[in-house]
Amino acid sequence: MKTLILSAIVSAAALAATQAAAQDYELSVYTGWQTAPHSRISGDYPGTGEDYDALIGWDGKSFEMPPYWGLRGTWWRSDTFGVALEFTHAKVYANEDDRDDAGFETLEFTDGINLLTVNAMRRWPEQWGKITPFVGAGVGVSVPHVEVATTGGSDDTFEYQYTGPAVRLLAGASYPINDRWSVYGEYQFTYSWNEADLDGGGSLNTDIKTNALNVGLSLKF
Repeated sequence: MKTLILSAIVSAAALAATQAAAQDYELSVYTGWQTAPHSRISGDYPGTGEDYDALIGWDGKSFEMPPYWGLRGTWWRSDTFGVALEFTHAKVYANEDDRDDAGFETLEFTDGINLLTVNAMRRWPEQWGKITPFVGAGVGVSVPHVEVATTGGSDDTFEYQYTGPAVRLLAGASYPINDRWSVYGEYQFTYSWNEADLDGGGSLNTDIKTNALNVGLSLKF
């Protein structure tokens, strides 16, 4: 019996040590090419209360200031599963013709469709030689910088707002430079539901979808 108990204790200690050794933390930063497909906007014009509904084409302009970028911190609980907190500074500009036809002088989220999500992450270490593929999915919030002005209007909105929930999907692969650093590439999709308040009593409702091809650098510690 004593031998059995001792064996169980040793086995449990070995398992705990193995799990502890498998855990690591990873800090990742990225930029890339981000786009956004058309979506509908609706709401009330500030000052007049009249409603509007229009289809808007969005431009990402990823490399214009402020640029598109993101930051992700991942706690790998094991060799294959992790939990991450991720922030993305995406952005969209309304197509000028669509914007003008809808009655706006400014219509953009260019200091960010700022998305903060908690992700579940899955990886397959060195699945293809030294290359490690990974996927992730997350839920969180959208906190954009709302920049809206109507044509000929006197009330301009220029502020950060919490506008609704957001979701994220991603898939990519990483390649180690050394024991601590790695480079990676990924595809990322986000969807945010945005209900913004406009100065002067108006409102703006729109769902923003983004597609991005990211390249990044990760530090493991």
